[in-house]
Amino acid sequence: MGEIEQRPTPGSRLGATENSGISTLEHGQKPPPTPSGKLMSIKIQMLDDTQEAFEVPQRAPGKVLLDAVCNHLNLVEGDYFGLEFPDHKKITVWLDLLKPIVKQIRRPKHVVVKFVVKFFPPDHTQLQEELTRYLFALQVKQDLARGRLTCNDTSAALLISHIVQSEIGDFDEALDREHLAKNKYIPQQDALEDKIVEFHHNHIGQTPAESDFQLLEIARRLEMYGIRLHPAKDREGTKINLAVANTGILVFQGFTKINAFNWAKVRKLSFKRKRFLIKLRPDANSSYQDTLEFLMASRDFCKSFWKICVEHHAFFRLFEEPKPKPKPVLFSRGSSFRFSGRTQKQVLDYVKEGGHKKVQFERKHSKIHSIRSLAMQPAEPNSEVPKQSQQSASLTFGERAESPGGQRCQPGKDVNVSTEESGPRPSPAGKRSPPGSKQADRATTAPAEDEEEAIADRTPQSKPQAPQPSTELSVNSQGGAAPASVTLSPNLSPDTKQASPLVSPLLNDQACPRTDDEEEGRRKRFPTDKAYFIAKEVSTTERTYLKDLEVITSWFQSSVSKEDSMPEALKTLIFPNFEPLHKFHTNFLKEIEQRLALWEGRSNAHIRGDYQRIGDVMLKNIQGMKHLAAHLWKHSEALEALENGIRSSRKLESFCRDFELQKVCYLPLNTFLLRPLQRLMHYKQVLERLCKHHPPSHGDFRDCRAALAEITEMVAQLHSTMIKMENFQKLHELKKDLIGIDNLVIPGREFIRLGSLSKLSGKGLQQRMFFLFNDVLLYTSRGLTASNQFKVHGQLPLYGMTMEESEDEWGVPHCLTLRGQRQSIVVAASSRSEMDKWMEDIQMAIDLAEKSSGPTPEFLASSPPDSKSPEEATAADQESEDDLSASRTSLERQAPHRGNTMVHVCWHRNTSVSMVDFSIAVENQLSGNLLRKFKNSNGWQKLWVVFTNFCLFFYKSHQDNHPLASLPLLGYSLTIPSESENIHKDHVFKLHFKSHVYYFRAESEYTFERWMEVIRSATSSASRAHILSHKESHVY
Repeated sequence: MGEIEQRPTPGSRLGATENSGISTLEHGQKPPPTPSGKLMSIKIQMLDDTQEAFEVPQRAPGKVLLDAVCNHLNLVEGDYFGLEFPDHKKITVWLDLLKPIVKQIRRPKHVVVKFVVKFFPPDHTQLQEELTRYLFALQVKQDLARGRLTCNDTSAALLISHIVQSEIGDFDEALDREHLAKNKYIPQQDALEDKIVEFHHNHIGQTPAESDFQLLEIARRLEMYGIRLHPAKDREGTKINLAVANTGILVFQGFTKINAFNWAKVRKLSFKRKRFLIKLRPDANSSYQDTLEFLMASRDFCKSFWKICVEHHAFFRLFEEPKPKPKPVLFSRGSSFRFSGRTQKQVLDYVKEGGHKKVQFERKHSKIHSIRSLAMQPAEPNSEVPKQSQQSASLTFGERAESPGGQRCQPGKDVNVSTEESGPRPSPAGKRSPPGSKQADRATTAPAEDEEEAIADRTPQSKPQAPQPSTELSVNSQGGAAPASVTLSPNLSPDTKQASPLVSPLLNDQACPRTDDEEEGRRKRFPTDKAYFIAKEVSTTERTYLKDLEVITSWFQSSVSKEDSMPEALKTLIFPNFEPLHKFHTNFLKEIEQRLALWEGRSNAHIRGDYQRIGDVMLKNIQGMKHLAAHLWKHSEALEALENGIRSSRKLESFCRDFELQKVCYLPLNTFLLRPLQRLMHYKQVLERLCKHHPPSHGDFRDCRAALAEITEMVAQLHSTMIKMENFQKLHELKKDLIGIDNLVIPGREFIRLGSLSKLSGKGLQQRMFFLFNDVLLYTSRGLTASNQFKVHGQLPLYGMTMEESEDEWGVPHCLTLRGQRQSIVVAASSRSEMDKWMEDIQMAIDLAEKSSGPTPEFLASSPPDSKSPEEATAADQESEDDLSASRTSLERQAPHRGNTMVHVCWHRNTSVSMVDFSIAVENQLSGNLLRKFKNSNGWQKLWVVFTNFCLFFYKSHQDNHPLASLPLLGYSLTIPSESENIHKDHVFKLHFKSHVYYFRAESEYTFERWMEVIRSATSSASRAHILSHKESHVY
């Protein structure tokens, strides 16, 4: 490749023949032509601390120099190595293989380039050549000596004992101590000398190859193996260190790893000046915002680390080298840097298929000759690799490399990191499974679509949670196969906290059995009468209602009893008023299930009478509920007392917030306090459907009508309380999502609508979250907090406000101008229908404000009144945009917050929802078994599904205490599959949002219509006309 000075070289010292392999070329390829022109001499420091000079053309790319070094060493697996050097700013950087050397090394005569290991694989058995392992062992030796590879004394002594064995052979105490006196392998080595000698005594008969193997076996299990620390700071200025490894990006404090962001969790890497940004995939188990920010010493340091991350992701995650991005015609945006060379998979395949001959070589400091083996199986005959390697030789990658047609690392400052990968990598030491094998089928099971949200326990755990069943594996830092959801740092890992509502779980097809035949047989055996399915709906929703009661009576009460954080008066108000309800409804559910069993003919009792009715059971129990009315009246008082207690006690506030982060509390805590009042409305709706279905002559009609009269009376009595409490609960829920408000909940304030709109400012259209009340309109952005809250940027009192469409004036579709007494803003909706909803609600709110006594006093107590001039408002918006783009770092200790609230869903889906939508959603709650199918899967999964709060929650069975995953439905379209989709089943509906498609199958025509009805209420907001008629026609 380049001219080499005629003096002893590493290759000649090792006794190897020249040109036995080419470093970075595929089998059969030739090296690229070396550019002609003036040569320059570059000094390379090898891993054995010798220096060699290479003559290469000045215009040659860095790849020419690296290939020259690898050819010089006869190194086949040269792709694991790189060349690093100090640039003109004394920053150690890697030689870019695509850029001309002369543009990178400005004064080559004064620079020594180091040949070192660049990519550390998770398992040393993936290194097929003995020479490669020898060079890795030399790298470990260097890292020990320089203090990079930190470990305890025992591990250090064991590592050095293997180095000594490979260098001087078998144990001889006098020779050992003499050798250790002349060679310092680690600082403070003298204190470890006795341990080193003791360990060396156990290695008698071990060859140098076996010593290298054992050295790497120990080293790879150390936390600092292959780690190069890059100093940084978090947003609060705390000093940390960043590093990149085969698994992803790591965060250290000192030499202690405190966090890890696996490649599968990373969506995009970028840098802006000195800021290094990690954009995470939305994750239900994480309290992190979707973008993490770290501050580095300078832009050059930041860009250098970004490049290293790009290369590590490409090398370990892709099937092949990413293709270059086409050059722009006029302007270039971002960095053109990309990974160059073979990926790890290509290296493994190349060595496996190369068939190179075994070559003898000599080691420095060693008197023992070794055979260089390129055999695929390390433990084959004639191989010097010890037999222990077989234990991990069959490691299978679960992190799937990307196919040529898939999404790749794009060159530029922003690197999109995708996990939509085509299939598993082959085992590095074994053969691929044949296409039709069961093993291959298991390994390529399609994961769930990206829109579902995995729900895990969001409280910090002392032990990692057991993983859910999944076929996807990842390679952990120890090199073994580990569940993809394994938590590397239980207290700080993003895998155990919640970030965003739009996330994918690992609910694959193996999570539940496929039950097509069973369901068909079951349908044929069970009754087909509509009244039966209405009665069954009472049973399924009652199961969910009981579970919701248990959140208070069991889980919350148990947590309260363990901590002295709630006043006794509040305990007395809440729990004694819920426990009788739980006891009553437990018996109610038993009666309903017994009646359904008789109805279905699962016992002989139906022979003795007519049990195909439910009205008598409903009437009996609704009459029994009237005796519990005193407890129901107390629930609104309990809700108010709890919120007042939270406002006055930090300890209680912290306790309730922590409880909300538990898996069982899948909705805001105060929602569960309103469940008993809401349940009355569900009974009323069911009885209305039964009365409508039965003719007056039917035997069950009289009981159903009597039960309906009883429940209607109870609902009417609680009507005003229910309306008041729904608004009160919603205001307190919104208060948790907002920062900058001290007194949002005041008498007379009513919530009307929230949603995402684009606000026109000096920077153009910027996404903002708007909150409309009956007296004021707030606009906010996602702030800098760790808790996913929204920061209030402005308020517009509605008194005296005017509104007009202004598409023509501003040239922005769906645009309207809001003119307040002191400030005007221009906003744009995502669609015409969204704009109409906002205009309708804002106009109604303005009319209400005009009818009130006068302007509402300011209520943003933490910020002054917004009386900026238009110029000042523009400047403020520019500042807030910086807030919007920034986010929390890994070390913030702020309290976590629910990330799947309706506010966040509206933000991500760019839509809105009104208070009336919430009221309708309360009425349209449903539970039951559904069969689910993904777009690209063949079988159907049976799941217990609960619809509430605009969301589908998925359980493996109705007995589970907490959901496995959830699917927010705002923005989804609900349709029936077309013929072209080949869904040849009855009662199937389809949910579709962008590229996410789900099919659900109900057990009957009635249940199919009910699911369609309730889901449609969540996927399409109600109009104001429907709102008014809805409130008038329902007593509720």
